[in-house]
Amino acid sequence: MLPPQGMLKGKMTPLDPVQLTRQLVDIESTTYNEGAAGAFLASFLTARGFLVETTPVPHEPGIETASPRLNVYAAAQAEPPDIVFSTHIDTVPPYIPSSEDADYIYGRGSCDAKGIIAAQIAAAERLRALGVRAGLLFVVGEERDSAGARIANEHPKGSRFLINGEPTDNRLALASKGALRVLVEARGKMAHSAYPELGESATAKLVYALERILKVELPYEEDIGPSTLNIGVINGGYAPNVIADYASAQLLVRLVGDAGATKTAIVAAASPDAQVEFTLEIPFARLRAVEGLPTMIAAFTTDVPALPAWGEPLLLGPGSIHVAHTPHERLAKRELYEAIELYVQVALRLAGREQPEPAAWAGA
Repeated sequence: MLPPQGMLKGKMTPLDPVQLTRQLVDIESTTYNEGAAGAFLASFLTARGFLVETTPVPHEPGIETASPRLNVYAAAQAEPPDIVFSTHIDTVPPYIPSSEDADYIYGRGSCDAKGIIAAQIAAAERLRALGVRAGLLFVVGEERDSAGARIANEHPKGSRFLINGEPTDNRLALASKGALRVLVEARGKMAHSAYPELGESATAKLVYALERILKVELPYEEDIGPSTLNIGVINGGYAPNVIADYASAQLLVRLVGDAGATKTAIVAAASPDAQVEFTLEIPFARLRAVEGLPTMIAAFTTDVPALPAWGEPLLLGPGSIHVAHTPHERLAKRELYEAIELYVQVALRLAGREQPEPAAWAGA
């Protein structure tokens, strides 16, 4: 691991965002195992002169890990911040250590979202020097269920704006899709496959139910696009010569608009062959624009809907979502440095401190 950044002979050493990104990537922090990364951030931010608070986040029942989970909040002042930068500490598996070349930082979390953490800390330091009250909120569990964000929402700091970081190619997201996680279960009767009339195939029932669910008409928003449905996991059966008595599938719907009609339609499509349970629901969100900044629509889901108490939300960050969650995750160093400038300029505008010149958005 690279050496820490902090005080040197009584003076604050300049923050190197590339080095910090690599330090964070090299700390394995898949969901439910974020403890070491949270502890590192708390120590790092304290050494950089921030006032730091940590908040424990309980594990889900049945999750076994030795790693305590915690959210990290930091600010340069005790007074309520005008703007809070936020993103998540956790990553998806598998762990991939950091590396770099002249143009990119590689590794798990490099763009989703440890490079974003580094950019936000660098921006907060710039704003501190300019006298702008900015906070930092780093949470756990975004890749699973926004558990950290929901805990953080119980402890707001009075901020007017929340700038959430996700890989948006340094474009401001006008909306982010919601998420509807669906468990479909079919039950039957076990029997020898030579005598199917003596059994009742749960796997066949599940196939029939999924076929109908795939035909459900999903919501569409003219300026956003369509909802999408993915059958991510299918389980069931014991062997080809056994009639299965249980089968299940896990689905994820990326939603635009309200979830109510979609939930009703999925339940109806599954019946009578299977039963449906909705295990997670995160609403679709429309977000604030900033004049002069390029925009996009986020087809993914974020912590933003779980943090309404932290101020009016914006969504902005370096990196491409298309390489996140892949073996080839990477972040361009150029984008990392551009993100720092963008975060500073957007925060200044929101705080009423500066109207950026058009050149401030160049290359975004």
